[in-house]
Amino acid sequence: MERLIECGKVEIKNSSVVKKSRIGLGFEKLDRGAFHPEKAYDKVAALGLKWIRLQSGWQRTEKVKGEYDFSWLDDVLDNLISRGLIPWMCLAYGNGLYTEDARKYYGAAGCPPINSKDEIEGWCNYVTALTNHYKGKIELYEVWNEPDGIWAWKHGVNATEYGNFAISTAKAVKKGDADAKVVAGVTSGDDLAYMDDMFKTGMGDYIDYFSYHNYTWNEYDVFGRVNALRAVCNHYNPKIKLIQGESGAPSRSDGRGALRRGAWTPTRQAKLCARHTMVDLMTEVEFTSYFTTVDMAEALRGTVDDKSSYMDFGYFGILSADFDENGIAVGEYKPKPSYIALQTISSVFSEEFEVCSLPINIRHEHSERVFAEDVRERIISCGFKRENGASAFVYWHSADLMTTDFESTITLEVLPFGKQLRIVDLMDGKIYEIPEDMIEKNEGAVKLKNIPIKDTPLLLTFGDF
Repeated sequence: MERLIECGKVEIKNSSVVKKSRIGLGFEKLDRGAFHPEKAYDKVAALGLKWIRLQSGWQRTEKVKGEYDFSWLDDVLDNLISRGLIPWMCLAYGNGLYTEDARKYYGAAGCPPINSKDEIEGWCNYVTALTNHYKGKIELYEVWNEPDGIWAWKHGVNATEYGNFAISTAKAVKKGDADAKVVAGVTSGDDLAYMDDMFKTGMGDYIDYFSYHNYTWNEYDVFGRVNALRAVCNHYNPKIKLIQGESGAPSRSDGRGALRRGAWTPTRQAKLCARHTMVDLMTEVEFTSYFTTVDMAEALRGTVDDKSSYMDFGYFGILSADFDENGIAVGEYKPKPSYIALQTISSVFSEEFEVCSLPINIRHEHSERVFAEDVRERIISCGFKRENGASAFVYWHSADLMTTDFESTITLEVLPFGKQLRIVDLMDGKIYEIPEDMIEKNEGAVKLKNIPIKDTPLLLTFGDF
């Protein structure tokens, strides 16, 4: 990037001034008290995103049958909403008052209340009370978490059970708040047979959104996943919209959770965060939610009689943390490189924009910078436009995150239509002018010769994007 002329930095926007965003962040596991939210509120609002995913915590709320204490959750919601953030609620997990297995597992995680009339009625009454209580504050309610995983459906994964459970839950949601929207699916994998069986229950007639989780080190996977999900939803109910509800990676190689065996570092985590978020913005998803706010225990497989079983720390946070003797995230909650990347992308891509085609050709020319040819393989790119006439073109080389640090050159032929050209590094927000000796003009067209390309997203802007 040193050949470019640094001329500014992205203006960071607080969530309180952003009206619309397609980017969100996980704020999960407060049902198990996994972290101290008061340490995170302001840092999350400073990101400039909008959507915040919470888990409702049935067992924490209903400790006596029929009596609901929402005060702990009220405090969380009030703090988020007052900062301009939009909470959406994952309805989870079980409750030992109703389900015997739920008494065994830490936080009653993965114990759906489906085995008796008492369980089902207790759950539906709770859901109706919750949605009625938060009428006007929460619009989206998500049915459970990752039911296609044995960690979240502990007695044995069963798509038909989940589909019927989702229908009952959707009815309870609407009983409490007729204007609420229902999110279901919440899948961790891409098993089409599971999804088909789920929808065969008639679930598609009761839901508004299908959410999915996509933990992958290869962002190319995203396009195929979205296309397959769209096709399934189209078959059963084309009106269903998609939400990417969890993605991310650890910042250390010694933690637990998805992708845990990889040689992760803070830099690799940040690269994945930027690449995955940008790919999600290229797709039709309503919004994408990054997992998660702060390092915390995974707490999905623990048993109440074995403290060591839920001291299984994951390092997925964009804020770092230490852990106390009970496994709760403590310390200063310091931003990682992934925080800066997510903050930059959230500010640049706030408000309304559309995916579009732009008059840009990728050329293949000799580059003295690398004593070879411009890179032409594994380039991911996309155009965006705004109503003010400005547009932007994001591009990067999709090098293997786990083995490669990549920087080379690329040549772009563009029609700028008189608009000022700039390059923005979405990892740190630095803005660059392109020097004249890298620009070749041909009538209205402009060739940007041997400009930088990295393994992280760069944004070529046309006007005030």
